[in-house]
Amino acid sequence: MSQSVFQPVGQKRLTNIAVVRMKKHGKRFEIACYKNKVLNWRNGIEKDLDEVLQTTTVYSNVSKAVLASREDLKLVFGTDDEDAVCRFILAHGDLQVSDRERKLELDTKFRDVAAVISEKCINPTTQRPYTIPMIERALKDTHFSVDSNRPAKTQALEALPALQERFPIERARMRLKITLPLANRDELQGLLTPERAAVQDCELSGSSLIMFCLIDPGLFRPVHSLVAGVGGRAEVLALAATTTEEGSLGLNDLTLGDPAPSATVHPAANPDRAPTASADADPAAASPAAERRRAAASAAPQAAPAQETVLYPRGPIAGLPDEYASRRERCAELDDLQAGWTIQLSSKGESGVVDAAFFSPRGARVGAYVAARRQALQASKQAAVALQPA
Repeated sequence: MSQSVFQPVGQKRLTNIAVVRMKKHGKRFEIACYKNKVLNWRNGIEKDLDEVLQTTTVYSNVSKAVLASREDLKLVFGTDDEDAVCRFILAHGDLQVSDRERKLELDTKFRDVAAVISEKCINPTTQRPYTIPMIERALKDTHFSVDSNRPAKTQALEALPALQERFPIERARMRLKITLPLANRDELQGLLTPERAAVQDCELSGSSLIMFCLIDPGLFRPVHSLVAGVGGRAEVLALAATTTEEGSLGLNDLTLGDPAPSATVHPAANPDRAPTASADADPAAASPAAERRRAAASAAPQAAPAQETVLYPRGPIAGLPDEYASRRERCAELDDLQAGWTIQLSSKGESGVVDAAFFSPRGARVGAYVAARRQALQASKQAAVALQPA
């Protein structure tokens, strides 16, 4: 009687299965899942159960295809609904992670760390962020070891000192809009002056001071505590300001300690608000000495105004010629926030300084880029609120 010839199996079984096991009340339960899907399910990335499970059947041994009995399911889990049992095992069972899955998780975390550094840090010389591939190569050169169980932002802050030893890099500053009573400006100046802060714009609104500034992220909590303590408000406009806006000023350029000089007040920055009278901004303006100074200034011969040369007539920002390509790229954000903005470039006299004037979609002259961006950002927020369902 002939015996059957043993045929070796050339295919390796169970190569695309990740087994999640659970032992409870002396019973063993297993479910068959797709690789790389269990962690996505637990992290909330994957929502479809059919994309995670090979089958909704509950096994006692997946490799031997031994099914778990319904009596055991009722005894241990209180139900014989296999979908509910599979969800419970997925959430609380033990998963043996393969080498490929572990490598994929570490690579993903490494890219997340590099992305956080690229988003939160800049080159202090150019005020521009580094690309993610450049950060990844630098991290590999420093032999940075990533931990899959720790947040990416925490590891990014720990890796920053090692990167600073190799090339210039620092954390980008935050852009804030600070509104506080005018009587508390000296306290704010005392807090910002010792730090690496830069004031971009400053306005007066009645008895309140409105300031747009760049501060180090570590200074946000003290500034917020100071402003909130005096009944003011600190609004974050950008978590990481990667470029320096036109018209940025230093703290020394804005004499916050003096009674609101005219150089720091720009009531025309908001076209919707009526200009504030100079007598309201400066109490000394109504004094007899101030009247004599104004009379002397009006009697003095006036210098002839410099002739203005229009370099680019009022038109769309995207239509700026290539010689102003950097300005065109920098101001393109206005069209992204609110369509219809126009710009005019001109120069006065022989200084060669190019001045830019911005016009809103309604045709109102806004002036500097800082005020135009602020108005466009406000319009974008209002449009987003209007689109939300009631």
